[in-house]
Amino acid sequence: MGDVGRVKVYRVEGLALFSPNKSRRWQPFTYDVRALKVEEAVEKLYSDMGGRHKLKRAHVKILNIREISPKDSKYKFIRNLDSFEGWSVE
Repeated sequence: MGDVGRVKVYRVEGLALFSPNKSRRWQPFTYDVRALKVEEAVEKLYSDMGGRHKLKRAHVKILNIREISPKDSKYKFIRNLDSFEGWSVE
């Protein structure tokens, strides 16, 4: 079966125009996201940035995407999900 269905952690780095009407400055961001594929990680990033900061896709520039170990994530809930046990789907 291999890697089918295995959730990976991706670190997305880029620039975002958080205040498009005020300062007009591109600000760097780093975001860790859990996804099955790189494409899903990008969609999750756009969804979260739009929901949390009301950004359009044109206001987000992705510079780098790489797979990381869950232990290297800067978010505690991602690190904890890696060691989560007790649930099984049959």
